[in-house]
Amino acid sequence: MENEATAGTVAGSYAHARRRTRARWWMLGLVFIGTIINYLDRTNMSVVAPQIAKAFSLSPVMMGVLFSAFSWAFAIATLPGGYFLDRFGTRITYGVCLAGWSILTTLQTFAGGFASLFGLRFSVGAAEAPAFPANNKLATAWFPQRERGVAGSVCSMGVYVGTAFLTPIEFYVASTYGWRAVFMVSGLLGLAWAVVWFSAYREPGQSRLANDAELDYIRDGGGVVNASASKADAFRWDHVWKLLRFRQIWGVCIGKLAATTTLYFFLTWFPTYLMQARGMSMLHAGTAAVGPYLSAAAGVMFGGWWGDWMVRRGVSVSTARKLPMVIGLLFTGTIVLANYTTSNALVIGILCIAFFAQGMSSTTWVVVSEIAPRDLVGMTGSIASFASNLAGIITPITIGFIVQKTGSFEWALAFCAIVAMIGVLSYTVVLGKIERLNVE
Repeated sequence: MENEATAGTVAGSYAHARRRTRARWWMLGLVFIGTIINYLDRTNMSVVAPQIAKAFSLSPVMMGVLFSAFSWAFAIATLPGGYFLDRFGTRITYGVCLAGWSILTTLQTFAGGFASLFGLRFSVGAAEAPAFPANNKLATAWFPQRERGVAGSVCSMGVYVGTAFLTPIEFYVASTYGWRAVFMVSGLLGLAWAVVWFSAYREPGQSRLANDAELDYIRDGGGVVNASASKADAFRWDHVWKLLRFRQIWGVCIGKLAATTTLYFFLTWFPTYLMQARGMSMLHAGTAAVGPYLSAAAGVMFGGWWGDWMVRRGVSVSTARKLPMVIGLLFTGTIVLANYTTSNALVIGILCIAFFAQGMSSTTWVVVSEIAPRDLVGMTGSIASFASNLAGIITPITIGFIVQKTGSFEWALAFCAIVAMIGVLSYTVVLGKIERLNVE
């Protein structure tokens, strides 16, 4: 009896030791909050745009160029950022970039005109370039395939949740203390989180929070647990050219550009649209913006959950990942319906539907994690990020020209809808089979 009891105790201890930890979700939580801060620093310009335009006498085209400054640098720095990420790993890359863009955001407090603001926004874009490829690399390293849709959606959801809850606060700070205070507050918040990041984040093989059972679970499910930095590998352009030979890369890039076009309308011109085209006050616009942003967050989570649900039930990965993106982009086109009503309440309802759908289509990052070669996860993510940020250059400038030429936002909304349909064609015709690519 004593031997049986001892054996039972040993077996119970062994079972307890083999119980999976949940460190991957803690790591995901760190990058979720980092993404909130990322987009807080990315969108604060849209909140204070009317004040800045008035202070420095800027035309709509000049404001469009100022909005695009971030994305010019982001696009240029995205490939070097991918190399830096593959060489030094997620912890160092994300932490250094977080501290860097937060310092630069704080410095915007002291801008004296268009030139200094453009230069600082450009620098913030360069510092943020590796952020989403790092999110993607974290999801690839820490999560098995069956959970990767939700993991990717949580990363993307930070974009919308943070914007939804912090935009009204930014509007309050701007209306009470002026536009400079908005940059100071968001910059200091990012610096504080950089300290937390360096203290808490570790790669899977280096984490004390993850036991062997969790690491085996991730590895057996297709996670790249040992995707460590490789300091011996130098940047090679032929890796980029080899990746660009695959139709999957082109399909993802065109679709990502299309999906991000509507996103950049919301991230740049949306508050101005509410105030100028719909006649809302600054505080009213801040409150009204919450609904569309929360809808987008729900869309991101629904798209990721739906894709994972289909994978678990035996649906092919290609179908499971494409369907949310295609349906999402189709309904993103409903944004144009806002042109046909004078009711602000109905306009916000239409924008909630369109932005929910845009959130569904943003699960592209999950596809990137599925197709990226194991040793080029950062580089693949950077190529997709480059395409995404072309939309950040094209969209605000195009809308600025439209508003200046026509005096309204009607064709601006139509532009977003047309580009969304191009994305539908890319995902259905160009993308092809979703599978991990092999680059020698």
